[in-house]
Amino acid sequence: MNDTICAISTSLGVGAISIVRLSGKDAIKIVKKIYKGTDLDKVDSHTINYGHIYDKNELIDEVLVSVMKSPKTYTTEDIVEINSHGGINTTNKILELLLENGCRLAEPGEFTKRAFLNGRIDLVEAESVNDLINAKTDAARKLALNNMGGNLTKKIEGIRNKIVELMANIEVNIDYPEYEDILVIKERDLIPKLKEIKSELQDILTLSKNGKLIKEGINVAIVGKPNVGKSSLLNKFLDEDKAIVTDIAGTTRDIVEGSISLNGFQINFIDTAGIRETKDVVEKIGVEKSLETIKNADIVILVLNNNAKVSDYEKDLMESIHPYKRIIYVNKSDLPTKISLDNYYILGNTIDDEGINKLKKEIIKKLELDTIITKDMSYMSNIRQIDLLKKAIKSIVNALNNLDAGMPIDIVEIDITNSFNFLGEIIGDVYHDKLVDTIFANFCVGK
Repeated sequence: MNDTICAISTSLGVGAISIVRLSGKDAIKIVKKIYKGTDLDKVDSHTINYGHIYDKNELIDEVLVSVMKSPKTYTTEDIVEINSHGGINTTNKILELLLENGCRLAEPGEFTKRAFLNGRIDLVEAESVNDLINAKTDAARKLALNNMGGNLTKKIEGIRNKIVELMANIEVNIDYPEYEDILVIKERDLIPKLKEIKSELQDILTLSKNGKLIKEGINVAIVGKPNVGKSSLLNKFLDEDKAIVTDIAGTTRDIVEGSISLNGFQINFIDTAGIRETKDVVEKIGVEKSLETIKNADIVILVLNNNAKVSDYEKDLMESIHPYKRIIYVNKSDLPTKISLDNYYILGNTIDDEGINKLKKEIIKKLELDTIITKDMSYMSNIRQIDLLKKAIKSIVNALNNLDAGMPIDIVEIDITNSFNFLGEIIGDVYHDKLVDTIFANFCVGK
């Protein structure tokens, strides 16, 4: 934290502009060694200054230098950004000169890590910075921006404040038992308020599935018997020939995937091997993978053939898929109808767009995608946060069970304190160095 760090903050390659960023107490001092132009010690903070970069007497580039002085900066340290002409050689040369004159090359995510350690942002906001960089859809971008703004943190801090009040009441009772009857505390304060806290945490956990869908995308498995048109359906969705299509049963023997954007969400379509009884070893492995994909998918499109009767095997497959995530698509509507279905289904083909458009609308309806993107998108978006939230809920449940069992109040307080600390780990109020290093190791170097 005492070093002055530097890194290239833009993609390295041919372009109009490249930015080399420095952060640390000696940032201005080091840049002055290679910069000729306005005196950077005398310029106002948050200004852009024109000049040139030199390697001794050799001109390297014409640049604009942004100076941002502590504490009102991204890292709360002095930050200097050198805006040079884009190009691999020029950018690397400037970075090389900075390293020769006292800078250390930044580790992945070290600028954001310093912002966290210096108290400018919390851990949820820091993770959201990386999410914003990697956002592939509008929904993912909006979720990252929302959490960068601190909305999720405010919810968690609000619940932690309620827990602190309960802990204070317990401490008073332990220290001054003569002033408060323990039964009164349990009935008036602890039990109803713990139930309220549990309910609020459960609500956040329930909505966390939305964060997962937004960040990771929605997995839609296309399943069915061989030759019902699964691969053709995938190609129609993607508007490209992603999967091989033939009249030979068993052509698709492995998973074929492709993605589109739908209502701001990334939809990951998975074309699976045709599901049937087979003695072919390779095809059998493909069928097993198809059945596993069904279990893990958010939505399963079961494709049936309009020109053939529904087999008993297809009926069993239909029943094995939970109605919540099952969509039945009867393909080949351009052929004579031989199918008979009682359940709701969508009729279409892979020649025109009518059936595909109906399928897209049904996916939106099934997952309620229209309601997920709201003004208050305070959703948890990664496994770390969700795991800690579950632990916090479990601790509250343990506290309630111990109260019901008549356990001493100081034992109950242990579970309540654990819940408080788990929530603190989510936002980084409580953290371990190894965890922080792991989180920021996934960032790009210049961030």
